[in-house]
This record gives sequence, structure tokens and C-alpha cells, in this order.
Amino acid sequence: MDIGTDTLLSGFERAVERWDGRSRRLVSATAPLDLADPAAVAFASRRASDRWFCWEEPERGFALTGVGSAAEAVSRGGSRFAEIAADCVRGVHERIASPAAEMPAGAGPVWLGGFAFADRGGSDSHWSSLPPALMVLPELSLVREGGRTLATLSATLAPGDTPEEALRRAERRLASLREDPLPLLDPAPAGDVRVASVADPGDFEASAAAAVERIRAGEMDKVVLAREVRVEAPRAHDPASLFGALRELFPSCFCFCVGTPEAAFLGASPELLVRRRGAGAQTVALAGSTRRSADPAVDGHLGEQLRQSAKNQNEHDIVVRRIQRSLRPHAVWVEASREPVLIKVANIQHLATPIHAQLADARSAVELAGVLHPTPAIGGEPRDRALAAIPELEGMDRGWYAGAIGWMDAAEDGDFCVGIRSALLRDRTAHVYAGNGIVADSDPADELAETELKLGALLPLVAG
Repeated sequence: MDIGTDTLLSGFERAVERWDGRSRRLVSATAPLDLADPAAVAFASRRASDRWFCWEEPERGFALTGVGSAAEAVSRGGSRFAEIAADCVRGVHERIASPAAEMPAGAGPVWLGGFAFADRGGSDSHWSSLPPALMVLPELSLVREGGRTLATLSATLAPGDTPEEALRRAERRLASLREDPLPLLDPAPAGDVRVASVADPGDFEASAAAAVERIRAGEMDKVVLAREVRVEAPRAHDPASLFGALRELFPSCFCFCVGTPEAAFLGASPELLVRRRGAGAQTVALAGSTRRSADPAVDGHLGEQLRQSAKNQNEHDIVVRRIQRSLRPHAVWVEASREPVLIKVANIQHLATPIHAQLADARSAVELAGVLHPTPAIGGEPRDRALAAIPELEGMDRGWYAGAIGWMDAAEDGDFCVGIRSALLRDRTAHVYAGNGIVADSDPADELAETELKLGALLPLVAG
């Protein structure tokens, strides 16, 4: 079946012909392709050596995927967001492109990836293929918006390269495209599956109690503590089937998968870190949680209890105030909704306050992610004191858990979510994470129970 690759390849060839052969330059072409499921294409068409990326908002009908690497931006340390933002803008500023008409956000050359929670996070060996900051411009990206799919071919050409070889690489990439349906998750995998908390649950309670003492002593207002549970399976975990299950079970979330030849970090996050469209920025303060119920009356009662909880409202207000303070220096105005709303996903409901801002200066999506990360919803308040306390109290390397995951296009628009409700898959081992905000009124046993609730999003899928 002809899916329109000839038009895409012809546009790419025209862009390559405009290259002077003397300078390092990104060339790209964008055209419609007759493909309905970008994630299915990415999982079926990726090579063993590829980096790859999937992002989907099922309820909105938006999907963005990429395979291969035409360029990469890597950094670590306190200025990693600024360095990555500069590298990404520089990488596409003088590109040679054959664009399609009426391109939506995410079409054309697009950077895909994310950032670890900590400036130098991910030092443990299982995070080795995901540095503290990594954005990849894929060889082939697909974006679906409004039922239409656009594909972009990209290549970085340098002196010594030949147009002929660039075209051959593009032809091989397009020739390998497949749209096999995502496999179903095996509900009863053969063999023993071992599930174990990396640290004893009692240790988490003790850490939460220590955090409460430090908060009541005035050291900080809030700190978020996380746990890790490992799942050892008899065979390698399958990111394709898990991603398919996540987008079915959590259609209102940001479903993501950041893949490398060695591992895949994926999840279904309810938390938007930032959405940038031109001079407008949008985010959501998300903090305060309770369980769901299959009985609508009970579910509504649980939600109302969450709204009325002084402890959860205090935790939520801390996040709202800090996000507003972070955005104000970069905005003409910042406006938060007057009252939080309830966000309900499959197994949990949250207090959420939408926040909008009109930017005062040109800040890219990556820069704005750096302005906001980490919010008190996954770090704490005051920021520096909480970030210093987290490794002392947690005793683990979060890696990309609770980091910033997302994308930025050539217009510097993009979306980033917070990498929660997530797991790292590496061969037969899955590392599943969940965290909870600790405030002065926190009860350690209740906080442990809430982490179990949050682990319930992915753990049953990973463990079978």
C-alpha cells in the first residue's frame, strides 16, 4: 500500500540538493503519510541500535513519535536546561527544510527526550543509557493531530558527507516502516515473577517520620519522598505491550516512552509541567491524592473529602504558590484558577489547579521546563532545602523518575510532563517508582499506603 513516502522522499531530496557541502547543516522534509498510529509505527520500525520516543495524549488524539538520531543534545549539571535549550535552537536555526503546509505543533524537526530529576541524576548502572539531560532530533518523526499524520525526515550533513549517501539512508529508513498493532499485554506470563521493595517499607515510614520532624522544626514546609519496587520477570519486559496498556487505561494522561538500545523509561503521567505555544504558557499544580471507587457515590464522597482535607489543601497550596512565583519574573501576567479541580484517573484522583501565563520574553519550552522543574509536587519547599534533604531521606537514585519528559519543535513550542507513574524497563528487570509529599500533618503509615496506591498504576501491568 502506498502511504505517501514518495512525496516525503522527494521533498527530502530537494532539501539535500540545496546543501552547499561546505557547512554542517540540518536538512529536513515534512509531508503527510497515510499512517494512523504513530506509536505502532515507532515500536514496529525501530532498529536495535535506535533511540526512540513515543508521546501520546489519547483523549486529545495527539501523538508524537520518533526513531533514530539525526542529532543529539546532552548535558548535566545545574545549567543543563539552558545548555540543552541553546543546543536545540542552534541545531534547527539554519536548517534547510521542505515543510508541509499548515504544520501543527510538533511537526517538522522536533527534539524529543527529557531530563533526570537531579542535575546529575541517573548515576546508577541501570540508568546508564539515559544521561541527566538528553534531547534527540530523530531521523524520522511522526505527529498525529486532528486525525492527520505528518512525517518528517531529518539528517545532519557535514563536510565529507555526500547527498547520495544521505538519500540512501533516508530510503532505508522509509523502507523499514511498518504499522503493526501494538501487542496485547500478557495477563498471565509463564514463569515466576518476583516483586520486592528495594528498601523495607518500614524504612519509608521511618524516613517520612524523620521528614515530619524536620518540617515541624521549621527546616522546610514540604518534601517529597519516593520508593522503588523491582519486578524480576522470567523474560524481558515488553515496552510495546505496556505502552499499549497504559494508553488504554489512562487516556487522560500523558503516556510516554523514552527508549534506548538497552532500556525504556515509560509511564502515564497526570501532571503537565509546561505547555508552550508562542507567548502563552500553561501548567498545572498537582498535589493531594486519594483513591477511586467503582461506586460513583463513594467515588464522589472520596473526592469531596480530598477537597475538604486541610492537610491536602495545604500541600496543594504550597505547589500553586511556588509555580506562580517561578513564572512571574518571565511573564506579563500569571493566573491560577480560584479553586482546585479533581483530576480522576484509573486508580487515583488528585487536586489540580490550572495555571496560565503570558510570557514577557521569548522563552522556549525547554527553558520554561527548567524554570519550573522541580515543582514542590515532586521536590519540596523551600526548593534548595528540600532537594538537599531528599537524597538523605530516600537513599536512592531517582534517575529520570519525576524528571521532565517531553518535546520541543523548531518554533520552540512544546510540551513537558512530570515523569511520575513511571517505570524503567531493562531486560528482565522493571524498576517501578512512586512518591508522596510529606508536610507537617503527615502520618507516616498513611503516606506509605498512598505510595502503594500510586504504585498500583503500573505494578499490576508490569508484574502480570
